[in-house]
Amino acid sequence: MPLAKVPDMSISFEKALGIHQQALSFRAQRGEVLANNIANADTPNYKARDLDFASVLAQQSEKAAHGSFQATRTNEMHIAAEGFDMGDASLKYRIPFQAAIDENTVDAQLEQSNYTENAMQFQASFTFLNSKFKGLIGALRGE
Repeated sequence: MPLAKVPDMSISFEKALGIHQQALSFRAQRGEVLANNIANADTPNYKARDLDFASVLAQQSEKAAHGSFQATRTNEMHIAAEGFDMGDASLKYRIPFQAAIDENTVDAQLEQSNYTENAMQFQASFTFLNSKFKGLIGALRGE
């Protein structure tokens, strides 16, 4: 008697979570860049940097439309990104509103504002992913 084929009932986390897990990773990395700017507010000749979320999101959406995400590393010592290529294309120098005598481009108030906004967006992404996981757990339990 031949055995019947069991349908594949596996859950694809990539499909279930979408780009939100990569967005959370991006927000964490942007928080590090902004914190580094704040820490170097008094360092002469320090150039403030920031990650451009819109360009990275557009780039990743285009990659998703043409296939899976591929992270590339410029050095084998770099930690592999999980879905995002955080190369120099997304890390940009901030243009100051007012030039400083010591050529430091950090505006402490702007950096703190951006850091706070990024922290709130991180929390929103985290809350969204948490609700997605709760939904998946509920589906597995048959609730």
